[in-house]
Formats: sequence, C-alpha cells, structure tokens
Amino acid sequence: MSTDYQRAREELGRRLRELRADSPDGRLTGTTLARRLGWPQSKVSKLESGRQTPTADDLRAWAEAVGQPAAFDELRARLKGFESHIRSWRRLLAAGHAPVQETWHALVSESRTLHVWDDHVVNGLLQTADYARSLFASHAGLRRSPQDTEDAVRARMKRQEWLYRPGKQLNLVMWEAALHSRVCAPEVLAAQLDRLLGVVGMDTVHLGIVPLEAPLRVPAGNGFWILDDRLVTVEDWHAELWLDDAETITLYRRAWDTLAESAVYGTDAQQVIARVRRSVKV
Repeated sequence: MSTDYQRAREELGRRLRELRADSPDGRLTGTTLARRLGWPQSKVSKLESGRQTPTADDLRAWAEAVGQPAAFDELRARLKGFESHIRSWRRLLAAGHAPVQETWHALVSESRTLHVWDDHVVNGLLQTADYARSLFASHAGLRRSPQDTEDAVRARMKRQEWLYRPGKQLNLVMWEAALHSRVCAPEVLAAQLDRLLGVVGMDTVHLGIVPLEAPLRVPAGNGFWILDDRLVTVEDWHAELWLDDAETITLYRRAWDTLAESAVYGTDAQQVIARVRRSVKV
C-alpha cells in the first residue's frame, strides 16, 4: 500500500480517536464506543490505528456515537481526499462492473484528448462486445464481484460513441503482447483483431503498436490513461489509482512519449496486427 495513502489513513484514525476522547459525554473507551455502535471492538481499534479504511457510513455513525455529528463533514472530506487517489476495487465493484463503467463514461465524455498505454489487453474504447464480455466475466470471477456482465458490456459500448464526436482524439499506444493475449476464445480474439485493423486511419484514433522485437527505452510497466493532461489513471490488481498532481502527470506523459517512440503506425501497425491475426487459429 502506498506510503501516502497509509499515512492519510493513520491521520484519519488519529482524528477518530480524538473525537472519541473529546466526547461531550466524557471520554469514551473503545469498548464503550463499540457497544454503542454495535461493532466488534476490533473494528474500532483497526479504524483508529489506520489498519482499516472506514466507509462514509462508518464515519457518520462514529461522529453521532461520540456526540459530535457536526464532525462528519470533516471526516468525509478526509476520506475523499485520500480515496480519490487509491480507489479500491473491492469498494468500486461492490455493486458490479456496470456502475464503474458509467463513472468512466462520464470521465471520458468530458475529456477531449486521451493518451493511453495498453500492455495486456485491447483498449476498452476499441473492444468488441464479445471481447469485453470475456474480460468482465473473468474479472468478476477473480474479484468475487456481482455478475452484471451484460450491463457492463452495454455501458462500455456506449462509451465508444466518444470516438465519433468532433474534437475528440484517442492517442493509443499498445504493446504487441496485448494483441496475443488469449483472454477470450480464438474466434472472439480474431474478430477483435479485425476490429483493430478497421480503426487504423480513423480521424479520431492515432494507433501505434510496439512490436515485441522493438527496443524499449523504458520497461513496459502497467497500462495507464492520461485525460487532457489533468488526470492519470492506472489500474492495478487491488485498486485503480487516480493521480492529479502536475509532477506525476508530467512523468506519465514523458513515459507515454518514450513508449510511443518505439511504436509503428499506419500501414506498419496494420501489418503487425494482421500478422497476429493470421496466427489465431479459429
């Protein structure tokens, strides 16, 4: 877990402890507070020590139980402050993938220019419905999240309308490895590669492919999105990172520019995709 995230969680825990100690009803013990809340005492201890992330409902209940309901707004602001950077998949997917896709739809809709590096699968803005369906199903199985695959697919397909709006630009660089990734049935992958062949040359898409044999000036690293040079998102196994400080955005843009130097474009990109397509036995 990131040091900054953990530090922020510990600071929130200290603030919770202060509120308990300064209760208008007199200093409350952790056991007394747990009894009031109907929680295990261990939960109170974990929240105060920064070993567990509270929900907004937890914070509201805490503020009311210690007799200081007005403190909730401050506590919620602290929570939003550090969760805006590390967004746990456990929390995000509690209601399934479709709500996450709707959030992404809104985020992308308000953006004009995207710079994206994909190293493991085809980008969501260019996925076929069947390819997306395979990915959602596998992630739901891994993360034990609700199975709302069809709703999630529809939301992702809706987001692709962005590509056909004036003034939009997707600058996508993909590692060839993403084209080979057998995350779906062979016939689904073949159709997906055909779709990619068709988008080369679209006015709103600048697609580059980094061949496996191409020299890399930096390691491939995780995939990431840069939205209008105002926000970077990075997906990891446990969480999605949202990074909005100028120094970090500049670093990721420099990484994207460096990876883009190793890519091929236009007909050369089509040749790489076509070569992989021929290798898929349907």
